[in-house]
Amino acid sequence: MGGREHVRVAVIGSGFGGLGAAVRLRREGITDFVVLERADSVGGTWRDNSYPGCACDVPSHLYSFSFAPNPEWPRTFSGQPAIRAYLEHVADTFGLRPHIRLDSEVRMMRWDAEELRWEIETSAGGLTADVVVSATGPLSDPKVPEVPGLAEFPGKVFHSARWDHDYDLRGKRVAMIGTGASAIQIVPAIAPEVERLTLFQRTPPWVMPRTDRAITAVERWLHRQLPFTRAARRGLLWGIRELQVSAFTKRPNQLGLIESLAKANMARSIKDPALRAKLTPSYRIGCKRILLSSEYYPALARPDVDLVASGLREIRGSVLVAADGTETEVDAIIFGTGFHVTDMPIADRVVGAEGQTLADAWKDGMQALRGATAAGFPNWMTIIGPNTGLGNSSMILMIESQLNYMADYLRQLALLDGSSPGGRVALGARPSAVNRWNRQVQARMERTVWNTGGCTSWYLDAQGRNTTVWPGTTGEFRRETRSVDLAEYEVLRVGEHERVPAVAVAVSGAVSAAAGSKPGRSRGGSAGSGAAPLPGALPPDPRASNAGGAGEGASDVGGAGVDAVEGVA
Repeated sequence: MGGREHVRVAVIGSGFGGLGAAVRLRREGITDFVVLERADSVGGTWRDNSYPGCACDVPSHLYSFSFAPNPEWPRTFSGQPAIRAYLEHVADTFGLRPHIRLDSEVRMMRWDAEELRWEIETSAGGLTADVVVSATGPLSDPKVPEVPGLAEFPGKVFHSARWDHDYDLRGKRVAMIGTGASAIQIVPAIAPEVERLTLFQRTPPWVMPRTDRAITAVERWLHRQLPFTRAARRGLLWGIRELQVSAFTKRPNQLGLIESLAKANMARSIKDPALRAKLTPSYRIGCKRILLSSEYYPALARPDVDLVASGLREIRGSVLVAADGTETEVDAIIFGTGFHVTDMPIADRVVGAEGQTLADAWKDGMQALRGATAAGFPNWMTIIGPNTGLGNSSMILMIESQLNYMADYLRQLALLDGSSPGGRVALGARPSAVNRWNRQVQARMERTVWNTGGCTSWYLDAQGRNTTVWPGTTGEFRRETRSVDLAEYEVLRVGEHERVPAVAVAVSGAVSAAAGSKPGRSRGGSAGSGAAPLPGALPPDPRASNAGGAGEGASDVGGAGVDAVEGVA
């Protein structure tokens, strides 16, 4: 390998997914791993999104790792600074800093079929890895539309996820492009300080009140001293959201009552009938992401805030021209136009066993077995992969379920390694298993509100398929990812190009171990070098259990036996 550094596992990204994977690896006894991060600090989307008003739209006690409960959340829906601080604390508390390589952007990953390992090129140099865990996340690469005349705009331009804190908005005429989850937080945050704010709205969102408040000192004391109160709170938050899932996935007509509540929320602040008409969606609530804000509508009612109910068509000098012909002269443009979700740029940098990039393999739509592994890309898995997103709960639950799957995947590799004459093998997802999983998911998707609600959303890819959202409960997903089914994989050996069913190899290895040959590790064992016990609470809490990893922290979900996760607000 030309003297390159080699590791057992390379994790890409240091957001919730990457740090969660790192903690789980250490708890599995694997210390031979690195976390490759392109930026100069950890935090992922919660580092990048630092715009005014940035906060999570999932309650804090549910938007946190089950193995790292935080009794010190300042608000029921905490802001970006608190969430980023939480992730920094996770990195410190669980001893992850020595594994993290900052300023190490992955430029290319290529599968070496001869050596059964990944060759990784980064901005800081190269290395190889037996296994790659991609945790770059879907909300990491901003999407800016190609607007005619944008390059000639004389003023300031930036995306909400790349906020320019050196640019003073005070006294400026500002255009906000988009009405997504970031925009509805930015508008009320900057409206009081700009001279005039113009919001370009292509499609109005459904907006529900956000019942945010400060968490009292008494509550925090109880959560520190009596951990069961924290677990009960988390369990209640989780349970309510699990009960809501059927309305999104099976009975969208039941969402009519929620629409009535959203309209009432609008009517309280928007008295102008014409403005209310512009702000009222024509699609079923839930088809697009339901947004939470108690300040958005009051901000739109301000006399110095204008709504253009049309998308941006072109830019002529400093004048923005909407699709309906409306012209607005501004000093600055802020794009709140989302991210590359169904066309993640990282896919162009992953070259699999057949010399094909992941982007080419997914050109007709993303698909991965149990949201984790892709056919043709051995020993590669993704966190928050295709059809693992949520419309109403916490993405941390989904991340932890995928970490369960990752842990068992590595256990199975260790077992197969131990029974293989070559000493090292790889697992490749069988195309038939990937296709079968995808067909089942897409069949369930047909009746969901995301497919039948009458909207076009970022959940859908260029072909109109929903490759983003999970059409079930977080409990269902955890059951589906609790362990690896070896029947869904083929085994690859060093020096062999013939693919052998993984089940056959596993059975052979088990027989050899029973006969006294080189033993593999048991299904429940560790798959690497030993690691010191790690604290299980955040901040360290001697009352908290240190047993188990991400999946076994389900006691923090009220004993419901699930894990949960949500995306950036």
